[in-house]
Amino acid sequence: MAVRPLQDRVLIKRVEEETKTSGGIIIPDNHKEKPAQGEIIATGTGYRLNDGTVRALDVKVGDKVLFGKYAGTEVKVEGGEYIIMKEDDILGVLE
Repeated sequence: MAVRPLQDRVLIKRVEEETKTSGGIIIPDNHKEKPAQGEIIATGTGYRLNDGTVRALDVKVGDKVLFGKYAGTEVKVEGGEYIIMKEDDILGVLE
């Protein structure tokens, strides 16, 4: 089953962070924060403007993005964990 976000929403898979610091200290699972970056898996068609036309999204599938800690809605699809959020909730694209 595939998920196709609607309108100006995107489907993001979180990028897992390292479990070890640069100094070699291992971070236990209960103290790790959820990463605030991920990869766009799917996008909607875009914004519907007042005149009825559709403006395409600025991001595309495959982009690595930064987003807020509490942005979007977490969903589980076929055993995978994803986030669906509006493009406005994306803070930036990693180049």
